[in-house]
Amino acid sequence: GVVTIGALLGMAAHLENKGVTVLDVTGLAQKGGAVMSHVQISHAPTDIHATRIAMGEADLVIGCDAIVTAGDECTSRMRYDATRVVVNSAQTPTAEFIKNPNWAFPGTSAERDIRAAAGDRVDFVDANRFAVALLGDAIYTNPFVLGYAWQKGWLPLTLASLERAIELNAVSVEKNRAAFDWGRRAAHDLASVQQAAAGDARPAQGATVIALHTKKAVDALIAKRVEFLTAYQNAAYAARYAAFVDKVRAAERALADGDMQEPLTEAVARNLFKLMAYKDEYEVARLQSDPAFLARLSAQFEGDWKLKFHLAPPLLAKKDAHGHLVKKAYGPWMMSAFRLLAKAKFLRGTGLDPFGRTEERRTERALIGEYQALIDEVLAKLNAANRPLALELAALPDGIRGYGHVKENNLRAVRVKWNALLAQWRSPTGGQTRQQVA
Repeated sequence: GVVTIGALLGMAAHLENKGVTVLDVTGLAQKGGAVMSHVQISHAPTDIHATRIAMGEADLVIGCDAIVTAGDECTSRMRYDATRVVVNSAQTPTAEFIKNPNWAFPGTSAERDIRAAAGDRVDFVDANRFAVALLGDAIYTNPFVLGYAWQKGWLPLTLASLERAIELNAVSVEKNRAAFDWGRRAAHDLASVQQAAAGDARPAQGATVIALHTKKAVDALIAKRVEFLTAYQNAAYAARYAAFVDKVRAAERALADGDMQEPLTEAVARNLFKLMAYKDEYEVARLQSDPAFLARLSAQFEGDWKLKFHLAPPLLAKKDAHGHLVKKAYGPWMMSAFRLLAKAKFLRGTGLDPFGRTEERRTERALIGEYQALIDEVLAKLNAANRPLALELAALPDGIRGYGHVKENNLRAVRVKWNALLAQWRSPTGGQTRQQVA
């Protein structure tokens, strides 16, 4: 972490007999806040007169997190067109995401604020993506950024002292040295590092999908979901999905008037898929026993490790005082049960489905038909004027999140909005005069 990077810099400076102070600001981190480390390096200890870097006095900012780097506490230490800044541009969710599932990473505003404070002496590098692709774990992000800063010539320390500091830290020495070296290479030849990272099939942590409504982007989105639904159930199930989305696309194209964007088609493609791919017992079993998932685990962890599954099967789990299912830990033997259960997915929704009789599963299956009926009603009188309201209606399932009682509560809230928006759609104005619905 940040504290470790500060310690490495401090040790490297000490090995060179330089003056150094390292002040770790971690108090707020205990309550979910940011971690910062003020590191000062000088030729002699007598040259340092304070432990905290003053306003506008930072020569270098190593930003391991873009949001923290863009904050007032950090930007206030920068001096315009004087401070060098290297920022990990990875989009890491904050604690706000727990309270607000619609939270979006403020990437553009973060970059703007950093450049406003430091000018053009700023480098952004997606260190998370490189660390995961090249080293298998985002934990090596910060040594990567440190290596980048050193190669740029922004650190007054020798390579030998930094490498020795990594050795003395005695934690994943080879991996941390490799991360440092990859960071150096990125600073010198970013294209070659990008090429090396692209050769790894593992997805980068924190990767973000940018929603584009063009036909090509929507085609790719639909194709991916057809493939998923085929694995989820079968080809016929996926074909039902594709046919319905094609019907929406045909209706939207009739309004296109040369517009290549397809927002309604995309909204239905996303939300119908969400409803059709509800995560029941068969799907949990399929995902957990997926060979690709197990291969990723094997690539990520070394040594003697085992899996433990925390589950609350509706037919077996106990309930707490509030009537909510309580999860129980199951050992590695559960993998065999998952493999058998995954093969029984053909029972899903049939009279022989032992899980399909619960209220939650019946509701999930009913929602698919309700949503398709809603979209059919929308398509019946869709026009350019009421398409914004049609988009709101099409996106309603996005609010149905979670599992069990959490999903039930969210569905209850969505029902209120569903009825209100549908009433607008059925009004004499046909949704062309909009009202705000919370």
